[in-house]
Amino acid sequence: MRIGYIRVSTEEQHTDRQETIMQKYEVEKVFSEKISGKNTDRPQLKEMLSFIRTGDTLVIESYSRLARSTADLIKLVEQLNSKGVNLISDKEHIDTTTPQGKLMFTIFAGLAEFERTCLLERQREGIAEAKKQGKYKGRQSIKVDNEQFQEVYNRWKNNEITARKAMADLNLKPDTFYRRVKAYEQANTKTKTE
Repeated sequence: MRIGYIRVSTEEQHTDRQETIMQKYEVEKVFSEKISGKNTDRPQLKEMLSFIRTGDTLVIESYSRLARSTADLIKLVEQLNSKGVNLISDKEHIDTTTPQGKLMFTIFAGLAEFERTCLLERQREGIAEAKKQGKYKGRQSIKVDNEQFQEVYNRWKNNEITARKAMADLNLKPDTFYRRVKAYEQANTKTKTE
């Protein structure tokens, strides 16, 4: 399916030119909005990204309609690529159903990976410097009262509450909650066998 995304920044601007491009590529469904492209927090963009499926083709007038910053553009293109979605950008003459277009997707994926690597490297360097200066505290562990945890754990195990409710009551994220459950159960198993 060919899906189009149209965006202009203000109510006064017209979408006629972009609509003509959608007709040229025989787009079947169009997501359109009049909103700034300063970030990716746009209702129609989000709706389009959740609607589009593997094998679909996204048609845009130009990359600037999709994103204003290179970082946002790279993230969006990588997201489309990971979903197996093709991309046609009329202004840039990019069509990822062609070998040249696939090369562009590969370049974008490489740039995204490079950016992630640089970010992690800067983070490691910052932590190393903070440790040298004695300022690094590390990730702070979440304090949960043992009696409170046991009480919530028992209610959860007895199917009185859901896991989600247990997490909310303890103010824990899923990973932390299940890690605590595992540690608690292992500690209790050892106690029973001794």
